This record gives sequence, C-alpha cells and structure tokens, in this order.
Amino acid sequence: MNYILFDGTVRESLFPFTLTRPVAEIRIGILTIREKWEKYLNSTTTTITEDYLEEKYPMVEMDKNVLINSSFLPNRVLVDLVKDLKEKEAIFCGEEVIAFFTTDSQEDVDFSTYKQIEYTGDVFRIEKTWHIFSKNAEALKADFDLLTEGRKSAPISDTNRVIHPENIFLEEGAKVEFAILNATDGPIYIGKNAEIWEGAMVRGPLALCNNAIVKMGAKIYGATTIGPFSKVCGEVSNSVIFGYSSKGHEGYLGNAVLGEWCNIGADSNNSNLKNNYAKVRIWNYATESFEQTGLQFCGLMMGDHSKTAINTMFNTGTVIGVNSNIYVPGFPRNFIPSFSWGGATGFISYQPKKAFEVAKVMMARRGVEFTEIDANILTKVFELTAKWRKY
Repeated sequence: MNYILFDGTVRESLFPFTLTRPVAEIRIGILTIREKWEKYLNSTTTTITEDYLEEKYPMVEMDKNVLINSSFLPNRVLVDLVKDLKEKEAIFCGEEVIAFFTTDSQEDVDFSTYKQIEYTGDVFRIEKTWHIFSKNAEALKADFDLLTEGRKSAPISDTNRVIHPENIFLEEGAKVEFAILNATDGPIYIGKNAEIWEGAMVRGPLALCNNAIVKMGAKIYGATTIGPFSKVCGEVSNSVIFGYSSKGHEGYLGNAVLGEWCNIGADSNNSNLKNNYAKVRIWNYATESFEQTGLQFCGLMMGDHSKTAINTMFNTGTVIGVNSNIYVPGFPRNFIPSFSWGGATGFISYQPKKAFEVAKVMMARRGVEFTEIDANILTKVFELTAKWRKY
C-alpha cells in the first residue's frame, strides 16, 4: 500500500514550525511524526503539503493510496485500522478525518459516499505549538518503547552515576562519561554517535538524538528532546529542539520549542512562568491573535534559522518566526515576525539576501548545503509573513 501524510486543518496553528516543513516533519518524543508512522507501518511515506514545500517534500501517488492526517500520532490500534482500510472507507475521530482510502482515478473525495469508521481509542494529536513540549513526555516514552523493544543497549561506562539503568538506552557509538543519569521519572535515550560530556546532570525523560551533544556541566530536566546534530549546555527543561540547533552556553531554556538551525546566545534566558502565576497566552498565526494555552508554564517558540545575541531575554510565551535575529538589551515583544532584525528598542526587516548568506555559512559548518530549494522556501516565507512586519 502507498501511504501519504497530509497536513490537515491544523497547519497554520503550528506556525512558525510548519512555515518551513509539513506537519509530518515535526519532531516530538524521539522521532518525527513521519518517522513514527513509517516505523509502525513498516513502510515509506510521502507528503501532501503546500505548493512551495513540494520540491523538498514531494508526494508520490499510486493506483491505491491511504492518506493519513499527520496531526494524529500512531499507536498499534490505530495503525491496524489504517492498514485494514479498503476502497471507499475512512477513519474519523469525531468530525476530523484520520485516514482514508483513495485511488488515482478518483477526481475528488466525498466522505458522504464513504463507509465512516469511528475511532474510539486513545487519541494523541498535535494541534497547537505548545503541544510539542507539553505532550513530549508521553511521545518520548512511546518512542522509547518502540525503538528499544527486543534490543539491548550499548554498555554504559562505569564512570557514570546511574539511577534505573534499565530505563536507559545507548545506541551504537554513543559516548557518556562522568555524567549523572537519573531515569526515575522517564527513559533516557542516547542516539547513535551522540555524546554527554563530563559533569552533565540529566533527569529523564530525555531524547538525545543522533550526533547531538550535551556539553560539560549541563543541567537537563525532562521531558526534553535534543534533535540530531544539536548542541546544548546550561539549563534546559521540558523543551524540544528539532535538530541542527545550538544552545551551547549558560542560560535557561524551559517549556520551549526550537526549530532547525537556531542559535541561542550565551547567557540568554526565557521566562516560562508569569509573575502573577496566571495561565499563559501565546500568539496563534491562524487566528492572528493571542490565544489562551491553559498552561501555567510556557516559554519560547522559535522558528527555523532564528538566532539571539548574548544575554537576550524573552518574556513568557514568546513566539519568534523564521529567520529572525534578536539582540540589544531588554525584553522584546512576545511576538516577533519572521525575518525581523532587532530587539526591545525596535525592529527592521531582515532581507533574505543577507539571511541566506548567514544560513549558507552556518549549514556548511555542519556539512550541509544551503540549496536553491531552501532559498525558494525561505523566500516564500518572507513573502507570506510580510503582513506581520509593520516596520
């Protein structure tokens, strides 16, 4: 069967992260949503997404296809239903379609002509940006079980102090020396060629993905995900870093999500709790307004390629778009549009040509090429987000 993941109705509510990627490419737990579905289905997938993302994330259609709503995360019960779908059948959760069968000869999909199968099992869905960190513990535990079932961890060096080693898994090439690993509250997963340097203190749940690094003296609280090729130090709590991003020095990052190719300057901090202990409101691109999260703890949302200077400070519930550069003293406002340059004293537009020069250098340092496809995507993001840059 050919499986195709589609963005569904929540894409804009997941900006800025889905400005530069399909919903399926969001990382939560250890794996991206796409990787989770592919593991459960034992099959590759492709994606239906926005036109400007298609060159990087192409869709493959065959005679028979099952389309899956990427905002729903898989479990064994749901995956069995998806695998059993037949022509003119669809799986629904309330009013929202989870998956449906199509053929290449269908001109359109009319669900009134479909047999509608109601899914009544456990639902794990990502609909808002803050769900990425607030649901990370559950996702991380599920991914840990999925990836380690029937497998044996690489040995843990006896230089470490370890609590509940049965909840710790090291992939091939992982290096951990003279660290404290406490897996009492959740599993600790250390990916291939990932490293935890001496003096680091880690409390699970933690996902340290392939080739990622926790530097000396870091303090990591669960549930935290550090994506591939990322580097962290300082204090990090209940945060998700998609990959290729750096928070390499002291400073606090809590209840936060960072996209790819971000850099947090030394001694930068985000607030994750209001002084009056009120629930946090956060910018929602879909409604173009600040929305109540229902959370008392909510920190920073930062889109791809955004960066901060040293000693940058962020208020509770700050949202930063794609390719912004924040500096100068003081707290900037808590919604910073994409391609913004400045800080608390004001912003100007960050022109793509200059932003791309930085991206090329940063990506080359990790052995990754900044391609014309990347430039085309970011140019489109610059255009789409112009209405919020009123400088």
